[in-house]
Order: sequence, then C-alpha cells, then structure tokens
Amino acid sequence: MTLKKQYISFEETKQFSKLFLDYINGETQLRQFYSYAPEIDSFKKAMEDKNKENTNRTLLVEVLKTQYSKIADSLIVTDNINRLLEKNTYTVCTGHQLCLFTGPLYFIYKIISTINLAKVLKKKYPDSNFVPVYWMASEDHDFEEISSINLFGKKVKWNSTEKGAVGKFKTESLNTVIDELKQILGESENAKELIQLFTDSYLKHVTISDATRYMVHQLFSKDGLVILDADDAKLKASFIDIVKDDISNNTNFKIVNSTISELEKIGHKAQVNPREINVFKLSDNSRVRIETASAETLSYKAEEYSPNVLLRPLFQQKILPNLAYIGGPGEIAYWLEYKRMFEHHKINFPVLMPRNFALLSDEKTEQQMQRLHLSKADLFKDIDQLIKEFVSKNADSDVSLKEQEDKLTILFKELAEKVNAVDSTLKASVEAEFQKALTSLKSIENKLMKSEKQKQEVNINQIKKLKDKFLPEGVLQERHDNFAPYYLKSGKDFILDLKEAFEPFEYKMLILE
Repeated sequence: MTLKKQYISFEETKQFSKLFLDYINGETQLRQFYSYAPEIDSFKKAMEDKNKENTNRTLLVEVLKTQYSKIADSLIVTDNINRLLEKNTYTVCTGHQLCLFTGPLYFIYKIISTINLAKVLKKKYPDSNFVPVYWMASEDHDFEEISSINLFGKKVKWNSTEKGAVGKFKTESLNTVIDELKQILGESENAKELIQLFTDSYLKHVTISDATRYMVHQLFSKDGLVILDADDAKLKASFIDIVKDDISNNTNFKIVNSTISELEKIGHKAQVNPREINVFKLSDNSRVRIETASAETLSYKAEEYSPNVLLRPLFQQKILPNLAYIGGPGEIAYWLEYKRMFEHHKINFPVLMPRNFALLSDEKTEQQMQRLHLSKADLFKDIDQLIKEFVSKNADSDVSLKEQEDKLTILFKELAEKVNAVDSTLKASVEAEFQKALTSLKSIENKLMKSEKQKQEVNINQIKKLKDKFLPEGVLQERHDNFAPYYLKSGKDFILDLKEAFEPFEYKMLILE
C-alpha cells in the first residue's frame, strides 16, 4: 500500500543525546572512537578487514543447525545458515532482550532495520551474501525489564519467582497472561492471529529462549532472519581465553576506562562503566557476578561463564563473520567505548549502524493536528510551553502583558535615575517596588491565561492526547507501545509496511501514517 511518510530531524525531537547526534553527524572529535562511518561505502573496507580474521564458520553453523532443529524448516533461513560456511558471506546483527510478546515497538524496528540493511548491501555488493542475525540476549537477568507490555493504556505483566538468566525461565506460568491478552485484544481475525502466535510461542515451548526464537521466526523467517542464542558451551569455549584474561588481568577494564577518559575530555559521559571483572557465573537458576579472580573462578566450565554488557559485543564479533551492529542511541554510545578493546584482542570493530526510528500516526491524528495548526515538532515541546503558545495564538485578544512589562521596566528605570539623583539610598526601595509591580503584572497575566485556557479546554485536552500518542508517559512511542494494537488494525501488513518504509542510512525520525 502507499504509505504517507514525513520526517523530522532527531534534533527537533529533543530525545537524543549529544553523543548520538555527534556520531550520526560525523563530528570530527568523535572519529577516533569508531572504525567506519555509518555509510554504505564503508562496507567494502569492513569486508576486507573481517576477512583477515579466522572466524570459526563451521562451529557457528553447527550450533545454529542444532538450535533450529526445534523449529519447522524455513528454506530461506536454512539457506542463509548454510551460506555462512562461505567466505563471501557476512552477517549484520542486532541484539535485544527476550521481551515478553516482543516488548516495545523498537524491538521490531531493530530487526526490520537489520533485515533491510542486508538487502541493501546485497544490491550494492552482489558478489557477497549478507545474513541478518538477531542475537538473543538470553543470559540477561533483568526480568523486571522484560516482563510486561503496554496495551491501550494498561500494563500486562507476567509474574515469575524464577531467578537467573531469563532465557532459561519456564513458560508454563504464562497461561494466565495470555488469557488476559484475549480479553484485551478482542475477537477480530487479527486478534485471533496474534493470540495464536503467542499461544504457540509461549505455551508450546518450555523456555523463554525457545519461545522467543519461535515467535521471531514466525514473524521474520521469510526475510531469512537467523536467530542465535549464544548461551552455548561450544561457542563459549571459543571465547574462553578472553574471558580468563578479563578475570585474571582486568585487561578490558583498563582499556575501556582509558577510552572513557578520552570521551569525557570532549564532553561525553560514559554509557557503560566497566568493572574489573566483566563476567558472571551462570547456573540454571542464578547469574552471579564474579568479583575476584581465584583458582575456582578460573576452573569453571566454558558454559558457566556469562559475559556482561562490555564483553558481549566482543563475544559477538568473535563468533560471527559480522560487519555491522544495528542499535539504538544507548547501544551506539557504549560501543564507542570499546574500539580500543577490540584492537587489543585483534577482533574487527564493526560498522555501528543506528536503527530506524519511527512515530506511527493515522489519518484522524493528522486531521486533528491540521485543525489545531500543530507541527510534529510542536508535540516535542514542553507541554506547558506548548499549551501557552497555543492559547496565546488562538485567544480572542492578546493575553500577553509583555508590552506592559516593557513599559513598566522603562518607567522604573527612569524613576530609579530620578530618585538616585536626589537620594541614592532609596535605590533598593525603588527596586523592591519594581519587583512588586512585576509580580502583580505576572499575576494578572496568569489570570488572563487561565481564563483563556478554560475557553479553549476542548482543544487543550486534544493537544494533551496528541502529545501522549507520540510521547506516552513522556517517552518515545516506540519505547512504550507494543506492536499488538497496530497489528490489530493492519494485520500482517503492519510488518510489511514497516519494511517498505524503513530505509538504511536514513538518520532522521520517520512519521508514518
């Protein structure tokens, strides 16, 4: 279908850090912290550099085939896995936690951004193959962050007493959550499709890892997306030397702290602060930070080690023939701390690709904004400022007393000069009277504004609803809303529309109607 696309700059949204904006704008001082600019021509050099490494493709494919043995065959995905044995095949990768029912919208956005990048690279470099990969953050233990979704203003939450890596959590207690979803989503055909997807994913698979793999596979297998759970003994064994070096020598702690100091010198704060040891001890029901090196900690089996947010990117680049990491602003920020760590371990630092960003609108919303003469950038203003500007612009008469304030200022300036010429000790008294007059004037202006707000209450409430649509609870829509409400309206076309709308290397906010 034909999609209506508008754009606003990241700067206009006021939602992005200076570090992220400097990165996408190619700020010179930041250049030393990454290897390749996020441009399509960078990938030629990235491929040449990655070819100098000895990625264990055989091991990678063996692990992937084992993991996919639990899923019905997809010819496209199977072909992509087999292609990974070939030296002219590379991956582009995104990673994310195992959010319940995919969590916030940007989970979907990251994966589509990755799929689209692989397609664009194939057109640019037809002699090579590019496989999109979703790296499941199955070892993360922040259950609170992944355990709920927002639907129609209601939080749907899964309660579990399990501990440790969330990927190992059992799905059996999700029966009641899916029953709650049925009540919220209704009885439409699209609702039934979603409920069936969630039921098949969570109630027919034992763990959250298996359930998430199945669900994402159902949504994106036709795009050849390969899903990897790196919580694997064989993969971790190939990374064991770096893990033990981290524990014994604190090498990465020293290198990354040095980089953070350099970033701070040019005005950027650390996104991630390294620890002396960046490894957890993993078991079936716990993930515990290793605090000190000892004979015991160095004798664990490979699968008992779990990398933290600092070591995980290094692990990813070690086991994948990977050219790019596709992530959000926070992820780009912490990857910029790691380049020298990668150089130390002789592992190629990937192209850091910002994912696509979008605000989802509809015809009714657009009509309301036109009627109120609001731009998208207006909705990112402080709500009090926005309402004040709107009321002032649409009042029957001018409620601003700025002109009177200016006249008052001139009057008291003249008065102060006259008084000062007679008795300079009265200067403070004149200033005090001036402040009283200003306060009275401001009080009158506030009363006028309050009166106008009451007259325009309907429009003001509409403005608040519009702002809440794009910034629910003060955060970007994509970080709050789940994809389900949009799927209810459009069904499978919702995903197809996003694939059509998202373009790699397009660094601005898309408004999609």
